[in-house]
Amino acid sequence: MTTHDSTLLAAAVVESQDGYTQSIRTGKHHFMADEPAALGGADQGPAPYQLLMGSLGACTAITLKMYAARKQWDLSPFTVKLKLLREGDVERVERVLSVGPGVTEEQKARLLEIAAKTPVTLTLSRALRIETTFAT
Repeated sequence: MTTHDSTLLAAAVVESQDGYTQSIRTGKHHFMADEPAALGGADQGPAPYQLLMGSLGACTAITLKMYAARKQWDLSPFTVKLKLLREGDVERVERVLSVGPGVTEEQKARLLEIAAKTPVTLTLSRALRIETTFAT
């Protein structure tokens, strides 16, 4: 018999509100998600795909800033812009990094390598199994 070790990476509780508005709690943080009015929501928070892109962008920015700090590189001003696109039945993310003028081409190349290995990037890049059950 094979045993699998599990490591909890994150947890959230989502409580449905009026319409499509959702109340999200994760750790000590609380925020809302919703659909835009054009899709029948009340636009009380970002839509789920927007949250996904925000998560990927935040992970990318945090990881690259940690790496740059260790190397004593100044990335300022630094931004990560993301787009989730669907082409037929295939989805892809365009991620564009913007750094300050003090970042060399060699440093940019290394930052691209690191961006490809950030935790959320790796999670989204490999097959993610989602198991859904009903509470007892």
